[in-house]
Amino acid sequence: MNELELWQYLLIGLLFIWSGFVRSGLGFGGAVLTLPFLLLVHNQPLVFLPIIAVHLLVFSGLITLTTHRQARRGKSDAARQSSIDWKYLKHSLGVMIIPKLIGVFGLLTLPTELMSSIIFSIVMVYAIGYVLNKPFRSNSRVLDSSFLMLGGYISGTSLIGAPLIVAVYASHVAKHQLRDTLFVLWFILVLIKCAAFLWAGVDFQLIHHLWLLPCATLGHFIGLHFHKKIVETETPLFFRVLGAALIIISLIGLWKAWL
Repeated sequence: MNELELWQYLLIGLLFIWSGFVRSGLGFGGAVLTLPFLLLVHNQPLVFLPIIAVHLLVFSGLITLTTHRQARRGKSDAARQSSIDWKYLKHSLGVMIIPKLIGVFGLLTLPTELMSSIIFSIVMVYAIGYVLNKPFRSNSRVLDSSFLMLGGYISGTSLIGAPLIVAVYASHVAKHQLRDTLFVLWFILVLIKCAAFLWAGVDFQLIHHLWLLPCATLGHFIGLHFHKKIVETETPLFFRVLGAALIIISLIGLWKAWL
């Protein structure tokens, strides 16, 4: 990443602002809605994934701790209840852990062109669901397990398994616990991935965190400010427009990967 052009650094900075905005504004999607654009700037998944992983650790931990402390300050018994569904979290991790590790191994061994193609193909499937306003839904135990395993594998390869995992969690976790439970899950899954990166000697691009973390922080606070508006009024149109853009980006990315 030290040999990029100035215009590439500028675009990467803007995209990390966007990543922080999406993550705090929607509660998920910071990776799946950012990585395809980053790969068009510089088609090297292992350059950006460690940076995204560190940002996920920082902001998922920050949001979870902040929300948990606010809940503990409540005077009623209901307010003092845990905002995290630890029982379902433990169950789902048991289902996802093996596919997650397989996905991490695939990321570290597959050729860059093949890995980029897999990422763009997965994003395009998600994007079609966004455009049609028909996100993934889970309504059976078999489908639940399938979505969790596939989401764990995709999370291992590229950190973009959130839509599949959210589809299952939304059916089993109470609404007031959903967001914090997901953030704890992201923290655990990303921690596993970071450990694998360290073991494999992947460059975490630490020097570039000095300017990319502030970019993501700026986006984070913008996303918090507009959280209610995005979730309550703009989400369907937001996803349709973004889905259409992601389809175009994915097609271009696939073409560049195999040119």
